[in-house]
Amino acid sequence: MPPRRSSKSRPTPERVREILDVLERTHPEARCALDYGTPFQLAVATILSAQCTDERVNMVTPHLFARYPDAPSLAAAPLADVEEVIRSTGFFRAKAKSVTGFARGLVEKHGGEVPRSIAEMVPLPGVGRKTANVVLGHAYGIEEGIAVDTHVLRVSNRLGVAEGDDPLKIEAQLMGLVPRERWTRTTDLLIFHGRKVCDARRPLCGECPLFALCGWDSRQAWAATGPRPERPARPDRATRTPAAARQPARPASAARAVRRPTARPARLRGRGGSGSGR
Repeated sequence: MPPRRSSKSRPTPERVREILDVLERTHPEARCALDYGTPFQLAVATILSAQCTDERVNMVTPHLFARYPDAPSLAAAPLADVEEVIRSTGFFRAKAKSVTGFARGLVEKHGGEVPRSIAEMVPLPGVGRKTANVVLGHAYGIEEGIAVDTHVLRVSNRLGVAEGDDPLKIEAQLMGLVPRERWTRTTDLLIFHGRKVCDARRPLCGECPLFALCGWDSRQAWAATGPRPERPARPDRATRTPAAARQPARPASAARAVRRPTARPARLRGRGGSGSGR
């Protein structure tokens, strides 16, 4: 369920523009986090990023694209080989079918080239509006929509600029508030803010530059919790103290006090086990 929005926060184009301006100053480095060389490679990387971090995808795609750099080569790739390369991204069997099916669709319908419209991209295997928007916006500079992932959905709900849990409805609401020339940039900024500040489990409301513009009712409570505590670094396995060495030595007197119980007298053995004589 999306977070409840304050009744005082009404989304307007002016308020959204102010939010985006603040995010531009806060996250000037915001960009698509996936590594790619061509529109085809960006589309494949975006498909693989479902239920997976961009960092993990960027570890896998260099090996994948070294073997299959374009649509014709990936379309002809043995499915088992693709599964093995992308295994660590999770759901690798379904993803292997999606990316090879996507490649075959490009070869059969578009001469191996990624089309330049959502209407032509979405029917391809493994491609939805989010993937199409990412590719069109970043690879071609075509502003045809706003890519809505989990970060965009969460942050836009918390800020009070959109409401709901349906990515298509969130996209439609944002498109009605954000100028077309900022659609792709909006995705990058909201994703970066969601990763760096507006965390799903522990948002840093007390440090957020959008605190005064935010419509989330819980922001005051989270601001009062203070900054996220840093976890102590775990010692390296090679330098970790053995468990036996960490336990304090037991005093000699205590060691002597713990003795094995003596055997029962012979006259009590075999009488019901309790030694009661009953």
